[in-house]
Amino acid sequence: MTLPGKTDPFLLEVLRHSFDSIAEEITLTIIRTAFSQIVRDSLDFSTALCDTQARTIAQGICTPMHLGSFRDALLNLIEVAGDDIHPDDVFIMNDPYAAAGQHLPDIYVVKAIFNGGRHKGWAMTLAHHSDVGGIVAGSNALGAIEIWQEGLRLPVLKLYDRGVRNETLWQIISLNVRTPDMVLGDLQAQIAACATGARGMQRLYDRYGESTIDTAIEDLNAYAHQLALAELSEIPKGTYRFTDHIDGIGSKPVPIRLQVEVTVTDDKVIVDWEGSSPQIDAGVNSTLPFTKASAYAALRSVLRSDIPNCHGFTEIVEVRAPSGTVVNPVLPGPCGARGITGYRMIDCLMGALAEALPERVTADGSGGSTLPTISGHIDGKPFIFCETAMGVWGAAQEHDGQEGVPHIGANQSNIPIEMIEGAYPIRIEHYGLVRDSGGAGRRRGGLAIQRDYRCLSETAWLNVRSDKRDFPPHGLYGGEAGAPSMNRVLRADGTEEILPVLLSEPILLRRNDLFSHTMASGGGYGNPMERDPAAVLEDVILDKVSLPAARDGHGVVISRSPTGYEVDERATADLRNSAPQAANKKKKTAPQLTNTGA
Repeated sequence: MTLPGKTDPFLLEVLRHSFDSIAEEITLTIIRTAFSQIVRDSLDFSTALCDTQARTIAQGICTPMHLGSFRDALLNLIEVAGDDIHPDDVFIMNDPYAAAGQHLPDIYVVKAIFNGGRHKGWAMTLAHHSDVGGIVAGSNALGAIEIWQEGLRLPVLKLYDRGVRNETLWQIISLNVRTPDMVLGDLQAQIAACATGARGMQRLYDRYGESTIDTAIEDLNAYAHQLALAELSEIPKGTYRFTDHIDGIGSKPVPIRLQVEVTVTDDKVIVDWEGSSPQIDAGVNSTLPFTKASAYAALRSVLRSDIPNCHGFTEIVEVRAPSGTVVNPVLPGPCGARGITGYRMIDCLMGALAEALPERVTADGSGGSTLPTISGHIDGKPFIFCETAMGVWGAAQEHDGQEGVPHIGANQSNIPIEMIEGAYPIRIEHYGLVRDSGGAGRRRGGLAIQRDYRCLSETAWLNVRSDKRDFPPHGLYGGEAGAPSMNRVLRADGTEEILPVLLSEPILLRRNDLFSHTMASGGGYGNPMERDPAAVLEDVILDKVSLPAARDGHGVVISRSPTGYEVDERATADLRNSAPQAANKKKKTAPQLTNTGA
């Protein structure tokens, strides 16, 4: 492939990786200096370098659903700030409507980059803060009916003006959050990270010169665009549709519809969400920047070339989201728990792309992170535990579903048990995979993950964002659906409560009550009766599949022997040959995929 532009190809590759390294330095600075576990350990944050036109130059490794939204937020900042941008300026913002933000806990901290007195770009960070006020601790209020209930709304403001700290703003933030030490500490980590990015870019300008760096940025975007177009030529042209659902909120959930139409042409991909549910009076509405970012993340994951993580790739994607819907709300639509919608949009897009690219798309997975929040007070001081608990993937054409991995939309991590127990009045009493939970198929879906939290304080409040109980993860091409999710509270008095997947209001926990959460598992891929009996045997030996499930789910008869387990080949062949109706039944679990194009 011929490189566009004027930069020597070898130098362009060197500078590309230099930009990436600076973005990663920004990331590492946050990890090393952040105060809260949701930022430091769950890695619920993102970093990027952008130019003065708000085009991404490089990204950190963290959350794809954040990264694709940076451009909209930065364009808004540039419009608001106008000419009032100076060396050592640091901006802050979070509001979805006044600042093109995502949801209120996600706070942007952005530093202007200068070289020789000339504004050259931006070092950007976005972090999910432990609390920004509102009616629910942790500020993920599923039951909010308007954004004013969700917490502190920040338009584009200056945290530092030419290096001078805005003390008034710091005091306002401190007074309006439940965990000021955590929030202010994480803001300082973001500021330090932005300074790291600005210094890194200054070193590049000093070494290569301003003209060389500016030209390389233009050429890098052109190169990414060219690579993306080349990848696009490998996708069958046409229109692909899929419909998915979020279960709904509270004890009487009403399903929330997500409907997508993906049109692939010679020079672009159009992602159209016409037909999705109207926005609702609950905190799951996805802001337009977040909807765009989810589309970018899904499409980027099915492309195989080493495309630079810069703006050039996104130029081939056009996102259409009707105003006033759950994928593009208008004021006062709440969006505190919009993450669940972003995950489901990516899952929906994968369903649409499964017919076009069956070898690159997995069956449906656990649906992104579960977000449990346990909060209360100890000696009059508030505590808020919050994590993004990740799960498993559906099966793919060539391998079983992966387990203990993040969703495509969020490269995040489960908090280690020791870190939770050392910081909060919580004991993790179970953490592991659930046997027999993966969807059966020629390739088996990943097993569900169960995590149990014991309350050790006198009282605490539990809030939960999860999904995929009424609409469990679908299989592909004859694969069975995965097991649904489950939320239970086992009271200290022996009683049990089944909780909704999305709580409309927090649940009171008392000492020794146990919250048990089982995530959804992964869907299977292909006819279960075609699974290699040796793979089923291995699953049984590893205690991932029981003997009855091996027989009923995959038609494999396994017997015990003096040396362990072994496949009864004759009984397996007889069972599989006598069960064509079972294979036909399983094929119905595949999503309805429609290609109306050429």
